[in-house]
Amino acid sequence: MGILPFVAELGLIDHHCHGVLCTDSTRAEFESLLLEADEVSALGGTLFDSAIGFAVRRWCAPLLDLPRHASAEEYLERRNSLHVTEVSRTFLMASGIHTFLVDGGFQPERLVSGDELASLTGAAAHEIVRLEVLAESLHGAVSPASFLSEVRSRLASTSAVGAKSVAAYRVGLALPGVRPADADVVAAVAAWESGRLADPVVITWLAWEALDAGLPLQFHVGYGDSDIDLHRCDPSLLTPFLRATAGLGVPVLLLHNYPFHRQAGYLAQVFPHVFCDLGLATHGLGHQAPRVFAEALEIVPYGKFLFSSDAFALPELYYLGALLFRQALSDFLADGLRRDAFVEEDAHRIARLIASENAARVYEL
Repeated sequence: MGILPFVAELGLIDHHCHGVLCTDSTRAEFESLLLEADEVSALGGTLFDSAIGFAVRRWCAPLLDLPRHASAEEYLERRNSLHVTEVSRTFLMASGIHTFLVDGGFQPERLVSGDELASLTGAAAHEIVRLEVLAESLHGAVSPASFLSEVRSRLASTSAVGAKSVAAYRVGLALPGVRPADADVVAAVAAWESGRLADPVVITWLAWEALDAGLPLQFHVGYGDSDIDLHRCDPSLLTPFLRATAGLGVPVLLLHNYPFHRQAGYLAQVFPHVFCDLGLATHGLGHQAPRVFAEALEIVPYGKFLFSSDAFALPELYYLGALLFRQALSDFLADGLRRDAFVEEDAHRIARLIASENAARVYEL
């Protein structure tokens, strides 16, 4: 089934993404960046033999003037014959994303900045501040007693439109529903020895502080690289925290969510300040994206679901994230129209909500 014309024409707000590489990549690096794998395994064969690998060959190859389903070797040879900026601009322009909300806190030395990303296409870019990186930048630079006031000052004065927590990677998502006392946070900061923040008291406090500052707060949820324990990334573990923060009236956004996308939809339904997306799973699933996308939308109100790519390093991921999102949304809406679940005017409105209007409202863009 093709993409519905009114979906194909939608401009997108990508409410969670990263920069693209500044330099060309080797085949091994390219393959590992397609997925969440740390490296290509000789035991498992090429990562092009995956849903997203075949999606690159089917959908990305023609944008580089190659035939559909060109081989991986042909694709990478053609890609590396072009300037990295030209490749990035090609895929970013084709994505139809007009606004990027960029988390630049992960491996910034490898990637272009948010402003540089936007300049490639004439789009807009806004910063998402990563809380753990903010805390780590202050650790050792200020006293434990000054740490709290400095974090509060930075959050109060930031130009970022939102904040992000990677608690899932550091301590899991079972954050308590009680704000840590300042004295306990000072003690935890004083006991913090390594550069990498992995203290549940400090991480929970950072989440509360972001909400106090009025910053929409993103949480990584669900699968990621091998640094996570997946069973600790179920969003239902956040229930006490969500229950305790509902009265603040500041949005909490659950990112990615696969394979917990149904739990995320439930949380977005029952808590007024919770929103969700399907994130990197959309392009990671390739041709299977429409099936899981429909599952993600089973019970979530359509005003609580957003588009994001979580594209990192490879510009192809922006393009595929947007393309496969449009295909999945089209299939969902076409099925609803066929079943007389809603009329075409409703389908147009749902598409606008998910593509950009929900994000514009949540982040006050």
